[in-house]
Amino acid sequence: TVFNDRHFSCENCDGCVSGGFDSATSQIVLCQNNIRQQSHMNRVVTHELIHAFDHCRAHVDWFKNVKHLACSEIRAANLSGDCTLMNEIARFKFGLKGHHQTCVRDRAIRSILAVRKVSKETAEKAVDEVFDACFNDLEPFGRIPHSKADARRAYKDFQNRDRYTANL
Repeated sequence: TVFNDRHFSCENCDGCVSGGFDSATSQIVLCQNNIRQQSHMNRVVTHELIHAFDHCRAHVDWFKNVKHLACSEIRAANLSGDCTLMNEIARFKFGLKGHHQTCVRDRAIRSILAVRKVSKETAEKAVDEVFDACFNDLEPFGRIPHSKADARRAYKDFQNRDRYTANL
């Protein structure tokens, strides 16, 4: 169960970080001084909730295993809306074939470098080693939600996931 006053914290943050997940307290931190639009906050909350989901489901070793961190960052970039076409255009990044995967890879590397003191080469290697498996792990959505309507459909599918197999 998630409690807003217990599991979410709004704070002023250094640099250009928008949020984070504190695994020690199972708390999502939103950087109120770096989030200026509702759509940005929605992406940050979704991104950090994916980390929380991974923490509960996969027992991620956030501090000692950079591959665990890389996998969660790949999943968060892939599923949170970080790499939508409109966000990429706003960043002046354009591309067609394979652009979503390139964006997810770049955002995951960037996130690792923002939270861990590792070399860029170490971050790139970790991302590359786990990319395919983690990119294709779409839980808890079952799909990449490309819009609010698609996210609602994914949630409805999630709610009904056992309904069709219960009688087998």
